[in-house]
Amino acid sequence: MSGRPLALFGMQASRAYAESVARALEAPLAPHEERSFEDGEHKSRPLQDVRGHDAFVVHALHGDAEQVAAEKLCRLLFFCGALKDAGAERVTAVIPYLCYARKDRRTKPNDPITTRYIAAMFEAVGIDQVIAVEVHNLAAFENAFRVPTRHLESAQLFATYFAVLLGDADVVAVSPDAGGAKRAEQFRAALEERTGRPVNSAYMEKFRSAGVLSGGRLVGEVRGRTAVIVDDLISTGTTLVRAARACRAAGADRVFAAAAHGLFVGGAPELLDLPELERIVTLDTVPPFRVSPERAARRLTVLGSGMPIARMIAECRLG
Repeated sequence: MSGRPLALFGMQASRAYAESVARALEAPLAPHEERSFEDGEHKSRPLQDVRGHDAFVVHALHGDAEQVAAEKLCRLLFFCGALKDAGAERVTAVIPYLCYARKDRRTKPNDPITTRYIAAMFEAVGIDQVIAVEVHNLAAFENAFRVPTRHLESAQLFATYFAVLLGDADVVAVSPDAGGAKRAEQFRAALEERTGRPVNSAYMEKFRSAGVLSGGRLVGEVRGRTAVIVDDLISTGTTLVRAARACRAAGADRVFAAAAHGLFVGGAPELLDLPELERIVTLDTVPPFRVSPERAARRLTVLGSGMPIARMIAECRLG
């Protein structure tokens, strides 16, 4: 264990998630102040001495009714900078949901690569390492940051849940596009290990340009099987709807969805009424605040990720 004392902070907008990490870590959240000014500006500062400390700051960067993603990012950067200025020996940003990660490569001339820009901002304020949950493109994430990174994959958490839920069913792991095939394969392998039975795989064709989806061929056999569609996030839900309907049309007996981050923007909450889809399972990285309690209780399961994040923090402390 590191000789540096621990200082674990949770930004106000992510307080509930930070508390779940603190409970798992058996460490209290350190006190801090966040103050907003009348013109929309803000400041944050620790309310305890952090000189020589190993500081971890928990903050999920999804937009909500109170703060958009850009403001949450700004608050995290400013607070981590304040910790470094106050003498913290090492500052780690713990990010359950990383914003602006979907644009990680150029698909059109002059496209931005926002993942790399985010990394540059983190490094500019002196953040020493980053812990994130199920980023959109792991290779792009790791290549963008020059500081050490740790990544929590959702496959193990989902496999533990579905191994119990599905029992001895014949299961196929479905990626809603070819780009997510590796994520679905991780889930497939983890579920196969837990159940001791073969788990098959399939994937959907998907092409997106200017926000328009095309391609709808399902590659792989799902007939007579239980399909679990695996993705990193649910935004508007368009991709998930296409995949669920394709699985049903191809003869799947049951269809479930597993996505780490449930954003549920636009008409996505209506996914919970989709007859082709039996249940959606997400992690608690983004609270399902856009989904009515009635819909959530009926067809949404949210799995906790505080414990594995706490284990990652403990591992960082050993280094």
